[in-house]
Formats: sequence, C-alpha cells, structure tokens
Amino acid sequence: MSTFYTAGIDAGNSSVKVALLKFTGDDRNPELVDVELAKLRKRDPKKVIEGAWERVLGRQKLEPAQVAYVATTGDGELVDFRRGHFYSMTSHARGALFIDPSVRAVVDVGALHAKALIMDERSKVLAYRMTSQCASGSGQFIENISRYLGITIEDVGKLSLESKEPTAVSGICAVLAETDVINMVSRGIATRDILKGIHVAMAKRLVNLLRLVKAQGKILVTGGLGLDVGLVSAIRENMVGGVATEVINHELSPMAGAIGCGIWGGYRHVRLAQQPRAA
Repeated sequence: MSTFYTAGIDAGNSSVKVALLKFTGDDRNPELVDVELAKLRKRDPKKVIEGAWERVLGRQKLEPAQVAYVATTGDGELVDFRRGHFYSMTSHARGALFIDPSVRAVVDVGALHAKALIMDERSKVLAYRMTSQCASGSGQFIENISRYLGITIEDVGKLSLESKEPTAVSGICAVLAETDVINMVSRGIATRDILKGIHVAMAKRLVNLLRLVKAQGKILVTGGLGLDVGLVSAIRENMVGGVATEVINHELSPMAGAIGCGIWGGYRHVRLAQQPRAA
C-alpha cells in the first residue's frame, strides 16, 4: 500500500487534541507529522475541533480528502467527519507505546476522570481501573484551584516542586478539597505548599489505581495533566515501597489518546482496503 495519512482526534472535556500521522507502505510504525492542542474555554466544542483540524491541514498543505482515515476517541460524536471511533483506554495504550515502546502501564489523568491500565508489547489492555465520579483527582479540579489561587495552570507544577512543607488536603471529595484550600488561604499558607498537598492527595489515589492493576516497569502519565511536573513527582514519591516501577512523562503525554486512535485508524484503513470488493 502506498503512503497515506490518518488523523486522530481526542475530543476531551476541556481540550481537543489532533494528531496527524503518515504511514508508508506496509510499515506499521507511522511518522507523527503534526499535533495541535486547543482549549475549549466554554466555546462551542465543534467549532474548536474544526479550527484545530483546519490549522493542522493548513500547516501541512493538505486537503481533507487527502487524509485517508479520521479516527476519534473521547466525545467522538462531536466530530462530524470521523470515519471510526476507538475507546479511550485502547487509544491511550497505543499512543503510550508510540511515545515510548518500553512503557507497560499508563495513568491517564483527564479533565473529569483518571484511569490506570497495563498493557502488553502490542498495546493490548490487560487490566484497568478508574476513579469514581468525584473530581478531586482530575484536571478540572486543578484548573479550578489554580484560578482560585490566581496562578496559571502552567505554573502549578513548578510551584509545587518548590514546596518543603506540603499541607494535607482532602483526597476524597472535590468539594471538601476546595473548602480545605479556601481555609488554607485564609490561614496564610503558602501557595506552593497548598499545591503540593493537592498533588500528594491526587497521587495517592492514582498510585492506588496503579497498584490495583499491578503496574510494573515503566509507567507513562498521559492526559491533560501529563505535563504537570508536580503531580508526576508526587506519583513517583508515593510509588516508593511498591513494586519496581519508573514513572515518566513526555512532551507528547497530552497527545497520547489522539496519537493512539490515529494509529488504530491507520490499521483499520489497511484492513478495509484489503477486503475484497463486492461484485
């Protein structure tokens, strides 16, 4: 089969991620050509998706018809031009292996939920666990707290790393945790110590998920908080005493779902092309 392009679109609750990939011949390892991440910020999700899609195509000077397969994960029904849809877990597992082939577990921290999974060398998901509906272990919770504290989401992780005396925060309920933060601010507790306390509370929940799925080896943090260095550091600290693991993140961590579903879309495109046509 000749060279062709596929795209993966991860339509999340707070942002949209687009990954454009190029497959060459029979090679099952595509090239990542372009990525785009766009925050929703209370805008129409469909318009945000269309804008991100158009920017990727524009940068690569491609027409929509030149992309052989558009796959989605997340809220795929928002993407009117999709050809197929893939579950979030299988997308993140495949995207994680693309980012680092030695990874065997993923902890995906999205806007509303978090999940941990383990997979084999072919990205088959072997076991998984998810957080409950409470949002205190999610990206949306961190965004809400950062706004209340008057800092940017990009500064959260760096400030957390500066903490020497983290203050305990409720890890059970987002409402209780936010109340804790309000009380801490009124008591004059330093922002860095509040943030580290939040990261520790979140990390304990995520580490519990990883232990429930018996994660071992290299673990990649993906999703919207994949670049939060404070959270990644807290997960590492709380994995001490468990099984032998290495917790990492990557500059492409937020794009894992989009990359993964784009790769699955490429495989599906090849299979469809190989099927005999009806007479």
